[in-house]
Amino acid sequence: MSAKTVLITGTSSGIGLAAAVAAARAGWHTVATMRDTGRADALLKAASEAGVAELVQVKRLDVTDAASAAACVAEVVAEHGRLDAVVNNAGAGFVGTIEQHGMEQVRSVMEVNFFGVVELTRLALPHLRASGGRVITVTSVGGVIGQPFNEAYCAAKFAVEGFMEALAPVAASTGVQVAVVEPGAVASEFVNNVRLDVPALLAEAGPYAPALQGYINHAMEAFGSGNAQTSEQAAAPVIEALTAETMPFRIQTSDWARDFVAGKLTDLDGSAVQAAMTDWLR
Repeated sequence: MSAKTVLITGTSSGIGLAAAVAAARAGWHTVATMRDTGRADALLKAASEAGVAELVQVKRLDVTDAASAAACVAEVVAEHGRLDAVVNNAGAGFVGTIEQHGMEQVRSVMEVNFFGVVELTRLALPHLRASGGRVITVTSVGGVIGQPFNEAYCAAKFAVEGFMEALAPVAASTGVQVAVVEPGAVASEFVNNVRLDVPALLAEAGPYAPALQGYINHAMEAFGSGNAQTSEQAAAPVIEALTAETMPFRIQTSDWARDFVAGKLTDLDGSAVQAAMTDWLR
């Protein structure tokens, strides 16, 4: 029997890169995808240093392009003869509030974080059904708790969580396991990829400027604190889910993330979450 094959999106940096290398170390043929394969050097260097370069294959996949996703899945199955798992990791952040930034930004974030995940999952399911495989989607604690000035991002992550929660029992009836992995703060390139121009944001924020300044102060403290995980730490539960005999549906990547999510799940009227998020703006 040939080694199992996993396709992971968004592997040029951060959790995706760490997960790709860790999956290869666990013995999986790892198809590491990214929108721009010219950014593969860091991944290939890490795979070589880990001694698993022969198990890591880089392919182009733009999750917002259905044709790109279809071509990539078809190539993987043609080349490896199977697809045993998909890790939906590619994502895009955005900081801002709807009045200032409008619908274009919301749609853009939804395309990457929600519709791209749905389309790749749809394409992969027939092959995962054949292999008794699994779908693992990296969401966020922001897919459970709506966070200030992250309306578009949290909306997309909430949508992914709802989609996967609804899909999970249906997929399980055909032998496919589904899970979501919820990181908290991760000290990775994802933060840099949001490309915050703080002075410009504050200048454009109008009546929201004081609250936005409070949020930025909180975010900088959170990502610089001991609560922020490394990419490798956040990727470890992804690999545990990939290799476990059975997966739970919802997996947090740290004690902090577990405590944070638990606060929402026991807050029936929403008052505790609203109070906590209001504190983030001070």
